[in-house]
Order: sequence, then C-alpha cells, then structure tokens
Amino acid sequence: MIPASAFAKILGRRLSATSVAPVAVAFSGGGDSLALLLAARDWGRRRLVVLTVDHGLNPQSAAWTRRCGETAARLGLEFRALAWTGEKPATGLPAAARAARHALLADAAREAGARVILMGHTASDLTESAAMRAEGSTVPDAREWGPSPAWPEGRGVFLFRPMLGLARDDIRDWLRTRGETWIDDPANEDVKYARARARKSSPGGGGGPPRRGGGGGQCDLHGSEKSEADRLRASAGRGSHTDPLHHAAHGPPPPPGEDCWFELPRATPLQILAAACLCAAGTTRPPRGDRLQRLADRLATAETFTATLAGARIEARPDRVLITRDAGELSQDPTPLPPNQPIVWDGRFELTATQPGLTVRPLAGLSRRLPATERAALTRLPAAVRPGLPVIVDQSGAVSCPILAGSGAVRCEVLTMARFDAAIGLVQSEPDM
Repeated sequence: MIPASAFAKILGRRLSATSVAPVAVAFSGGGDSLALLLAARDWGRRRLVVLTVDHGLNPQSAAWTRRCGETAARLGLEFRALAWTGEKPATGLPAAARAARHALLADAAREAGARVILMGHTASDLTESAAMRAEGSTVPDAREWGPSPAWPEGRGVFLFRPMLGLARDDIRDWLRTRGETWIDDPANEDVKYARARARKSSPGGGGGPPRRGGGGGQCDLHGSEKSEADRLRASAGRGSHTDPLHHAAHGPPPPPGEDCWFELPRATPLQILAAACLCAAGTTRPPRGDRLQRLADRLATAETFTATLAGARIEARPDRVLITRDAGELSQDPTPLPPNQPIVWDGRFELTATQPGLTVRPLAGLSRRLPATERAALTRLPAAVRPGLPVIVDQSGAVSCPILAGSGAVRCEVLTMARFDAAIGLVQSEPDM
C-alpha cells in the first residue's frame, strides 16, 4: 500500500489546505474502498463523512450496508446509508446503477457540506477498462480528479481517486497486514457483465500504473492534466462579452445573463464544443460523438448556419459561434417554487423563492410583461438567449426575470459557467469555502 506520507502528499495536491468542510468517502465495504477509508482516516486532517449506497440488487445488500456502518463506527467516523429505491431497469442495469449511485452520493455530499468525494478506483480498474474497450465497450478511464457526473445533484461536487497508482492485489496485501476483512460482491464475478469479464482476464490485479508507491505516476498525470487545463483555458474564450479587461478599456460591463451562454471561435476543440453545448443546454448527456463531429466539420467551413444539438442551439456566424439553450425544447408549463427551498430549473439555474405563490417558466412570450428596466436589460442580450431565460410569475400574474432584475423575490444562481469550467478541467483542486 502507498506510504502514509505519499498518500498525504497526493491528497494535499487536490484538497484545500484551509477548508473546514468535511470530505466524503464512498464506501462499499469492498477491499479498495476499505483501504481508501483506512488511509483517509489515518491521514486525519479533515472530518470524514462515510457514504454507502445500497443498490438493492443483492439479498445481502442490507447486511452489507450494516457492516459498512459498523466499520465507520469502529473508526469513529460519521456514516450515512443511502438507498437506490424504485423499479430497476431490465436492460442497462450497470449503467443505471452507476448513475443512481453518483446521484445519491452527490446529494448526500452536498447535504453534508462536502465538495469532494473520495473514491477507491485503482490501477486495476484502468486495466479492466482497457480490456472492456478491447471488447467493444466505450467505457472511459477513471480520472484522478473531475466533476461528479450526476446533474444537477453533482453541482459543485468533485470526485477524487487518489489510489489510481495502486494495483488491487497490493491493496489487499496491505489490508491483510492490518487484519482487515472486506466484502466480496458476487456481481464482480458474474461474467454477464463486461467489468467482471475484464477482471477475470487480468487475475493478477492488473498492470498499468506503478504497482507500489504510485505517487510518482500520479504526479506525472497531475502535471499533464494541468498542462491540458492551461491549453483549454487559452482556447476557451467566451467572447468579448465576458472579458472584464475588454470592457474596462472599451465600454460598459457585460450584460446580465452573460454567464448562461457561450460565444466561441469556430475552430474550438471538440472537448470544449461538447462541454459548451452540454452546459448551455443544462442537459445531462453530452452530444453524441458522430453528431458532434459533423457540427465541427461544418464549423470548419465558411458556412453560416443555425443547428441544434443535445438541447443546445448553435448559431454559426462568420468568425464566431453562439451557443445557447434551444428554447424550442423547453416546457412552457409553470414549475412551482416552494419558499426557501432551492430548486434547479432546466439544469441551468438554481432558484430560491423567498415568498410563497411563485412559479417559474421560460421567458418566451412574456417579455412585454417585464418591468421597463428588465425589458431594457433584455435588449442587451443576443436574441437567441432571451426565450430560454427563467421568468417568475407571482399570484397576481406579474412577471420578472431574476437574471435581469438583480434582486427580488427569487434568488438566482447561474450554474452554466461553473459547470463548464469543471467539465473542461479548469478546476483542478477543491474550491475554498
């Protein structure tokens, strides 16, 4: 197992030195997550919240969850049991279980005040993922650091996998020296699942990154990730409307709502283009690779056009591309806003009403009913942006757009740009709180 000093160094690269927020640990009771939990507890510099998900897929799952709780109690750690309830799909069960697990973990982490979830993926998982891809799967490699894939549950939450430099056999050897035992889920041996077949094909625990003391390999990974993030930052310009230096020198500050749409160069890299479409639309699935490539091919020409992709509207201008929400896909039905209870509307805005009787719906068709100051502010936004903005309707029928109003009966946080920065790797460590 990785030495305590090296493990502390890995955690120190990503976790804030000043934050007092807890750190969540995803704990299944298996060997990898048990080793992670023990190492994090030995590190001891932050309060830990242990999160266990009961998927309800095995008759023993409730007993496993109880055992996880007992382990947390033995270590003196806070424990929260989470459950995936409801009907389970007949097909695509592993993917559905993974999505449910991430959503439950993200919700619980945010409720506990944690911004980071530690996860026990290892070098052996990377080896297995490569074997799965060789079999035809599209599964990606687990990354040491990245945003939670659950949306909107995972807003502001990051996943941290500090054991990617370790092989599973080495981890279990370390657990045995400590007299620990762990849960073996039989699903890991069920060859009807691609992950289990891949695991059987590498019975020695997997190759890949260094098997012992993997800090060096992870330092190299961290360095390459930082270089990539710097490259993306340089090419991810959102247009002069978001450049404060431009406005300081050339004119007024950016208009309200400038952080819920994108203006990018036509030659934007595919990764940034995909993230911009996803985040501008507020949807949960990124655009498909083939459709994304066709869009990029069109942008590489001199053609001006308008297209839609994954819930986003793409307006290709002579030298730039405007990416906004496709308002045509928005439901016009009003959504109630319970007082003092944040809700995420359309995956892009977190709204908190401060009084009862309010609903939210798209602005489309209601712009003439806005107060005069808001109508004036609205004219400063691109026409394609306006219909997809949220508008608040009170019990008297009066309307107001919280993006344009600045203050009012509803507090509004725009989620688009923070999600974008996380998606393309610009956030490489725990944000200070």
